[in-house]
Amino acid sequence: MSSWLVKSDPDEYAFADLLRDGRTCWSGVANALALRHLGAMRPGDEVFVYESGKVRAVVGLARVASQPRPDPGLDDPRRLVVDLAAGAPLVHPVPLAAIKADPDCCDFDLVRISRLSVMPVPAAIARRLAAAASCS
Repeated sequence: MSSWLVKSDPDEYAFADLLRDGRTCWSGVANALALRHLGAMRPGDEVFVYESGKVRAVVGLARVASQPRPDPGLDDPRRLVVDLAAGAPLVHPVPLAAIKADPDCCDFDLVRISRLSVMPVPAAIARRLAAAASCS
């Protein structure tokens, strides 16, 4: 299983909305690299949900709940979506500042490519995020 990070604008769709809904179609991704990552997601993969804007922190966990598929609302087969199932909020959200301050995260896409909305999370960084958030 792989780990991923998806970024969300909490003014558009917050992690609290995913918790309320239980499951959502993750859409709106347009960047070619982010779409490539979205296309590599598989059901059961772990997803860290990062809220941008004023929050700027990893705030919750989700799971990939479907295979990637073309966005049914668009006439472009390259624009993919996946379903995400809500997991749990992190006991302690992990702020971007803490991630940037961790020398082991300097090559993490969240630090290097700040505008990328979907990215893989290397296993070592996933463990660090989980430890920082006090989740198991």
